[in-house]
Order: sequence, then structure tokens, then C-alpha cells
Amino acid sequence: MNEQPKPAAADGAPDSATTTTVGALVAAFLETCGVETAFGVISIHNMPILDAIAQRGRIRFVPARGEAGALNMADACARVTGRLGVGVTSTGVAAGNAAGSLVEALTAGTPLLHLTGQIETGFLDQGRGYIHEAPDQPGMLRAISKKFFRVSRPEEALDVLREAVRIAFAPPAGPVSVEIPIDVQAAAIALPKTIAMPAVAAAVPGPAALDTLADMVRNAKRPLFWLGGGAHGAAAEARTLADMGIGIVTSVNGRGAVPETHPLSLGAFNASAPVAAFYQSVDLMVTVGSRLRGNETLKNTLALPRPMARIDADPAKDGLSYDNALFVQGDAALALRGLIARLGNGPAIDPGFAGDLAAARAAAVEDLRDGFGPYARIIDDLRAAMPEDAPWVRDITVSNSTWGNRYVDLSGPRQGVHPLGGGIGQGLAMAIGAALGNDGRKTVALVGDGGLALGLGELATAVQEKADIALVLMNDQGYGVIRNIQDAQYDGRRIYADLVTPDFGALAASIGLAHERVDKSEGFADAFARALAVDGPAIVEIDMNAVGPYAKRFAGPPVADPPGPGKM
Repeated sequence: MNEQPKPAAADGAPDSATTTTVGALVAAFLETCGVETAFGVISIHNMPILDAIAQRGRIRFVPARGEAGALNMADACARVTGRLGVGVTSTGVAAGNAAGSLVEALTAGTPLLHLTGQIETGFLDQGRGYIHEAPDQPGMLRAISKKFFRVSRPEEALDVLREAVRIAFAPPAGPVSVEIPIDVQAAAIALPKTIAMPAVAAAVPGPAALDTLADMVRNAKRPLFWLGGGAHGAAAEARTLADMGIGIVTSVNGRGAVPETHPLSLGAFNASAPVAAFYQSVDLMVTVGSRLRGNETLKNTLALPRPMARIDADPAKDGLSYDNALFVQGDAALALRGLIARLGNGPAIDPGFAGDLAAARAAAVEDLRDGFGPYARIIDDLRAAMPEDAPWVRDITVSNSTWGNRYVDLSGPRQGVHPLGGGIGQGLAMAIGAALGNDGRKTVALVGDGGLALGLGELATAVQEKADIALVLMNDQGYGVIRNIQDAQYDGRRIYADLVTPDFGALAASIGLAHERVDKSEGFADAFARALAVDGPAIVEIDMNAVGPYAKRFAGPPVADPPGPGKM
């Protein structure tokens, strides 16, 4: 479930007696949606909106160095706050620069409003090569957004914005793009009587389906709930189930819905061999807000417990990837609340269940640690020093794919942020968005040198905005996972994976960014402590070529044979 933000105390009416501009109306509407921070790149084709935001002074606008970074920042800000993310771009190439970030927000189900400018209405769709024109910007944005709108007349701006925000939050949540031509942004309109964010009604689960689910759980001796990103808003209810003795496992996106230190939590060790073996003793699995994605279920070949029941607000998830004996359509929190009310004191759990679950997790952790090699001390020191409530932001790196996605315990559902779509180079921008939306809490980010190279300019954004980030940079001077895949699957033919890598210390010094380099595992703890103490961004760079290789090489997600005809 995606939580809706609390509206601003005032109605956000523009500061005018009878008229306003569409740009000012946009700014006022965002205020009523609880938006405190927005991200983007200023341009001639979005200036009326950004000028209004600056004049009103109620929303912090963060000028990113590129549109891709801006939308990643807005995405991460929404994930850690539960509020609407807002990214502002110009038109044409600028909107196109944000495409990958919009795909990521769509994959993650992030409620995000992408506001893009457009050329003057008198030149639209004529193919005359007008500056910033794209041949079919609406078609592009429709393909990478949950929904696309064009505001054609000033009078329709507020209705379009309200519908866009409603759709962004309605399950399954996602990014909505709204295109506003520059002359429409600057146009004067009559002041609306009220400017209020729309209400999004939660999907109420049916009583009969909940009755059936309660019977299934009550009759189970070894029940296990799989929590996905759709369970973010149901953390209190999920914790109650765990306290009843019901087991919990999560997808990577569902991490922290129940604190991962809870004795009934398997964390995100969902496809490890010991946990897969444990599944065979489970007599009921209930998935909550999860697509059971292929990369976490061995391309849907992982043998999950049966029977399976599913809870999801989106009816399209019924039977998706795995058959289910019961589908409960509804909001996760409402469904789990209804289930708990029906369970009373809970099911009669097998006395050996908790011990078996704990043993499975311990074995999974031990298997993982066997691969750490010389990084064991670095990883343990990071884990020990990690602030309890800090967002844990990761890019696509060998280090994240092996241990970052599951080894550092999370205590809340909005701590974990990473590119669910698998796109490299989004971690730094996401860390900035998480830090600036995070109400003063330190953000810790794990990135690789290859990914960081895609968004080096955003380091300047982090410094300018004083984003409170401790950035752990794993530097192996190339694409480590690609090298490993080439060794494992291409007879060691390493091509296109070695990179010219900047001197990150010199680069950091040039923009006033704190930086330390570590070439021995025992040097990390002190360097990381100093980075955490910096008021603003700091980098701890780990020279992986000096420290040495991991004991086990990660060569991409497990490869499984595709399933046969029909569903599993």
C-alpha cells in the first residue's frame, strides 16, 4: 500500500485576490499535496512553474545536474517519505533524459508526478523543428509512465493535476507525466475557490474472502507470509502477525515491513538454498503486495509452499507467476487488519516452527558470509555502525547483489531503496533524494565506480544541497559483475568491462566533498565513522583491487530453466 500524504494545513490558494497563473496554481496545488521537496532542471520551457515555486517559498526545489538524476531523486524521496514525489523537466530531449528514471519508478510502484514543459501550443505537433520539440513526446511518455496527460487549456490545469495525483497513488501506484505548454504555464486564470489534493479510496477487501483466509491461517501449523513492496503501509499489522508466531519472508522491495531482527523474520533471504529447503516444511504461504518477481524466485521455478493465498489491491496479480488457492483483493493494511481481527489469539503454531525458521536463516547467513573473503570485516563494521533508522540506498553492484540486498538489517519499511528495474548508475541520485526527504537522518549509500560514473555530476548536487550522505564507493575500476559473467559463461573473454576511472579523491577535493580511500579492510571502520560524522556528503572509497576479490564470485542472478507450458 502507498500511503497518501497529509494535506497542507492551508488550502494553498495562490497569493492573489481574483486571478493567478497556471504556474502559480501548480505550485500551490503541490503544497496542498504535502510536497516539501521537488527536483528538476530549470529551462525556458518550465520557468513559469519554477519561478512560482521560488516566489512562494514553500517547497524546496533541488536543481539536479540532469533530468535522469532529478527523477531518481524524486522517486527515492517518495519512497522514504510516503509522500508524492515530484520531478520537473523541460520538453523534448530533457523529458527523454528522464525516461530510464520513469521506468524505474514504474517498476517500483512509486507515486510520482512528472511535470514536463512543452513548446507553445501554436507550434505543437507540426514537426517544424521548433527548439526543444520532440516528434511524439506524448507517445514516449505514455510508454514509460502509468498515465500521460497534456494540459491544452489553462482552465483544465487543476482538474488534470488532481486526476494525475489520484492515479499516481491508486494501486498499483506509479509515475504520471503531465505536459504543460509554456504559454499555458504563463497564462492567467481565475482563482479557484479551493485547491485540494484528491482523495484516493483504499480498496476494501471482501468479508467472505477474509473469512476464508482466516480459516486457512487458523488451520495452518507452519504459516509463512511473503511481504512485497505493497506491504509498506501495513508494517504494524505485519508485525502483529509475526508476534503471533507467523513466519515472515520479504522480497527485496518489501524489506523492513517487519524488523529484520525479529525472531520470526527470514529477511530477504527468500531464494537461498537453506530457505528454499525450509519452504518444504511450510504448510501455507500468504503473499502480500508482491509480484513474486523472477529474479527473486529463480525465474518462477522456486518451489514455494502450497497452498498459497494472495493479498493485493491490484486484481491483475491474481495468479500472476504462481497459481494461488485464494485471492483477496484489497489494501494490504485493511486486509491484514481484518485477518487479525478474525484470528483472535492466532493459529496453533507448531512448537518447532520458530526454531526451524531461525536455523534456516542462520544457515542462509552463513552461506552468504562464506563468500565475503577479505570483505567480512568491512561488511561487519558497516553493519555495526549503520544508524538504526538510516535509509540504506544501493546501486546495482556486485556488493549489493551479494550482501547489500539482504545482510544489513532494516528496521522499517521505508529504509531500503535501490533500483528495482536493475538499472546501473541510479544509486547516487537516489541517495540524494532519500537524504533530502529524510528529515535530518543520515543516509548511507553503497555504489560502484562504474555506476557512479553515469551520474558524476550529481556529486556537485549533493555538495550544493548539503545532502547528508555517507557514500561507500566500491571501486574495482570496471564492471565487476560483467567480468564475472564473462569468466563463468564466456570462457573468460573479458570485453568492454574495464573502465578509465577518475581519481575520486582529486574529484572530491575539487568540489569540497569529504573523501577517504581505504585499501585494507581494517581501515574501513574509522573512515566510515568519520564519514557518518560529516554534516553533509562524504565518500569512503574502498580500493577493491588492493583489498582483493570476494571469496565467491557473483556472476549475475541464478540461471534456471524456463518453466514448461502453463502456470506453475
